[in-house]
Amino acid sequence: MTEEKVTTNTSSKVLALSNSIKEGLTVGEKYVALLNQLASTEQSSDLLDAMKQLDAIDLTNAFVKFPQHYETADYYLLFMYRLLQLNQVEGVSLHENEDHSLALQLANFGDKITFKFELDDKQGGAFFTEQENHEPLFYLNLEKTALRFSNRALVNFFIVREIDHYSDLDLAAAIKPLISFAHILKDQLKFQIDLGILETANDFLARLSQPELDLQVIDKLFVETADSDYRLLNLPHNNGASLQLDREVHIELGFDPDDYSRQWAFRVVDNDEEVSFFDVLLHYKMIRDWYLDNREALAVRSDPLIFAE
Repeated sequence: MTEEKVTTNTSSKVLALSNSIKEGLTVGEKYVALLNQLASTEQSSDLLDAMKQLDAIDLTNAFVKFPQHYETADYYLLFMYRLLQLNQVEGVSLHENEDHSLALQLANFGDKITFKFELDDKQGGAFFTEQENHEPLFYLNLEKTALRFSNRALVNFFIVREIDHYSDLDLAAAIKPLISFAHILKDQLKFQIDLGILETANDFLARLSQPELDLQVIDKLFVETADSDYRLLNLPHNNGASLQLDREVHIELGFDPDDYSRQWAFRVVDNDEEVSFFDVLLHYKMIRDWYLDNREALAVRSDPLIFAE
């Protein structure tokens, strides 16, 4: 090989190395700018833009090794925390663990329960998950601009697991920031949200998982309410029952008589549309016990968390 060819090959390698380093440094500069945007912007739209780009950025470079940095799941927590901060929502705190990962805590739980996002590598997006039993309370997808709560996980975590450790008021306060987060996404960033059993609209139907309902389950509720102050009545078309919980709140379990599917569902009705089926389970022990004792029959449907293409 002539000296000229050796020089040319060496020069090419040096230029390739230089370009690789330059590309790595350019990515690094972009990464720092996005982190600064995520940490300091006062605009919800800019916050979402930074989060989407951080979700997609690739820090892998053979020639430029980046120092300690957060993982994608941590950016989701930062995004959620900053969005709540911008809207002055209280009741959440962000902490860094010994491994430098981030964890979110809800004020009414203290430091006993932590939450993280866990990525879905197949479909994209991430699950907001408590870290003991890994119940995915909701799924968030930035590209599809969508959030969906899991009815099953909400019941498992709050109504089954934590109801004996915290008061109903503490649990109601703990979940409030999560509901606020969903509403902020909807109102400010045009996300589609599915609150599931957290929905308070009077026309919301919490549909049962089972296609049919054994009427003995309702009979059990008649027995439970016989010596109580609650009034359980049959619906006008004998298509279910209605229970007056107090002067302003009643709950129905029934089906639309004009619908051939006879899909059974719970419906909560209150004057101000502020009470959800989740609230009923949380605050009314008799209903909660009846529901859990007959959960196989009464379980509210949990649609797949992942949004279809």
